[in-house]
Amino acid sequence: MSHSQHSNGDGVINPEPISNIPNGNSKQSLKIFIGYDPKEDVAYEVCRHSLFKRSSIPIEIFPIKQSEMREKGIYWRERGKLESTEFSFSRFLTPYLANYEGWAMFVDCDFLYLDDIKKLVDLVDDKYAIMCVQHDYTPKETTKMDGAVQTLYPRKNWSSMVLYNCGHPKNKVLTPEVVNKESGAFLHRFQWLSDDEIGEVPFVWNFLVGHNKVVEGDENTFPKAIHYTLGGPWFEEWKDCEFGDLWLNELDEFNKESQKK
Repeated sequence: MSHSQHSNGDGVINPEPISNIPNGNSKQSLKIFIGYDPKEDVAYEVCRHSLFKRSSIPIEIFPIKQSEMREKGIYWRERGKLESTEFSFSRFLTPYLANYEGWAMFVDCDFLYLDDIKKLVDLVDDKYAIMCVQHDYTPKETTKMDGAVQTLYPRKNWSSMVLYNCGHPKNKVLTPEVVNKESGAFLHRFQWLSDDEIGEVPFVWNFLVGHNKVVEGDENTFPKAIHYTLGGPWFEEWKDCEFGDLWLNELDEFNKESQKK
């Protein structure tokens, strides 16, 4: 499936020549798929802006829009009561959407990137099928930002930002048929993989607001990508959340740049 078939034009290619990518295992721009929910359109735009602004390598960004996936006949499962966003399951189409080639990233829309995505790409290791932050996370809250029930399960939040080695044989399992029929446990716990096929990246690339903590003077704890998992400043009741000012600053910048166009 070519990107012209499933991109709606949001994927803007960084104008740098492809040959300039310094990473040896990347021959072309990194494809990044952001989970999209109409209720959080502004979160998607700010996440996208924060990635492009800081990236020193060519990237292409595509929203995973459920309505488009349904129109194209690659997503048809009914939305369950526990799905708090439209991309709860469609996120697992990432290797398929990347033609099972190279490395690609999926990320929830409620992220703000504070550092160059090249630094994350530099950590990829082809021996793994996927790489992610391996949180040990049990939320204290019983509901999510929009009142959805908070569910507890092993590997909670691991699937919110994943680097997929799309050409890895095991990821060929993730066909539209499988993504549409398999259980949440199978998909979100990466049950198509063995444990040694899941690589780990530092928690600062999926820094959970309200869970992870910055240790003063320890640069290894400074967030590189903030995940507003409980609720972000685009919701009125979360305007004053931790790191909310950083997101609001990014929104201001995005708005100013949009007005210039």
